[in-house]
Amino acid sequence: MALRVPDRIVVVGGSLSGLRTIEALRRAEYPGEIVAVGAELQWPYDRPPLSKQFLKGEWDSDRVSLRREGSDALDVSWRLGVSATSLDPAARRVALSDGDVIPYGGLVIATGAAPRRLPAARGLTGVHVLRGLDEATALRRALAAGGPLVVVGAGFIGMEVAASARELGLEVTVVEMLPAPMVRGVGTTLGEMIARRHRDHGVDVRCGVGVAGLLADREGRVEAVELAGGEVVEAANVLVGIGVEPAVGWLAGSGLDVEDGVLCDATGATALPDVVAVGDVARWHVPRRGHPVRYEHWTSAVEQAGVAAARLLGGAGAVAPHDPVPYVWSDQFEMRIAVAGEVAGSDTMHVAHGDLAADRFIVLFGREGRLVGAVACRRPRPLNAARELLERGASFEEAVRAID
Repeated sequence: MALRVPDRIVVVGGSLSGLRTIEALRRAEYPGEIVAVGAELQWPYDRPPLSKQFLKGEWDSDRVSLRREGSDALDVSWRLGVSATSLDPAARRVALSDGDVIPYGGLVIATGAAPRRLPAARGLTGVHVLRGLDEATALRRALAAGGPLVVVGAGFIGMEVAASARELGLEVTVVEMLPAPMVRGVGTTLGEMIARRHRDHGVDVRCGVGVAGLLADREGRVEAVELAGGEVVEAANVLVGIGVEPAVGWLAGSGLDVEDGVLCDATGATALPDVVAVGDVARWHVPRRGHPVRYEHWTSAVEQAGVAAARLLGGAGAVAPHDPVPYVWSDQFEMRIAVAGEVAGSDTMHVAHGDLAADRFIVLFGREGRLVGAVACRRPRPLNAARELLERGASFEEAVRAID
């Protein structure tokens, strides 16, 4: 590949996607300077264990680090504990929170996303979100002190934290406005199955109910959650898991389309020359979907990194459009739930292997005659087969025959 970015490449965001992009640049033998800017003081680390092994005290912070064999081998100038405050594309400069300004020849936007918060929680102690290592450390310390935990939001993070806290012996209540946990990821039927598994382990899962407010003592520490129907649930701690928003505030006025993430083509290129975006902050065009999608998955971040690095170094035509089949997994109690493709509530559903009453199954989802998704628990081989069928756009009928 002929390298076309002669000057410094700046990577804004010390995330998984940022680090993997740096690694891809060096694998492509990019010889120039790379500057990595990260708002956190920690070196890049893996987020999935934060709600599970780390939260339960099974892993320490060193084990979640992504600095395998030392990131110094990548020959990167790390600027940790500093965030980007603005982008000047005409001057090709990134302004930082410490007052410094860094010129760039190529720019990688990898600032990730920030968790949404409840307005009612402002100023209260004992109310947590879980996105970064500092937040996970604070939540781990709080759970170790005991007392009931209320989880607001039954998405992937909420249900993983609920399972971890219950395994630590805490009393746990999950509150979710939707009819079942993880509906957007696995559909209502499987979401109800997940709720039953949690209830079997002693988690109080309450769906179809909202939060009216948080109650606190005189010192401003949360002590209960008031539900929309008026019921009050005691809480020593509250975890808010109601989704995230892409971290694009620093890009205001840059000329980039940042509605629900930085708009990119199918190679990660943005509307600005020599600027790409990857990971949770990026909204890539997906050919098989026909429109841009912002994926918040570990696998997507890794896949995008290699594509975007090639696009940055080689320019248009250097890499084929990325057309992913999304893949994500979640560990809860004895279950590892893996999802390939994308599931909607109206999809046709077929249990191909196993039984939903057990913890070993694969379910296929079809829409308009095509296979659109598969959800499996402890069925890795059939799931891999389903992922291949999804890649080539197989019909639902063909998938049922092949996987059954």
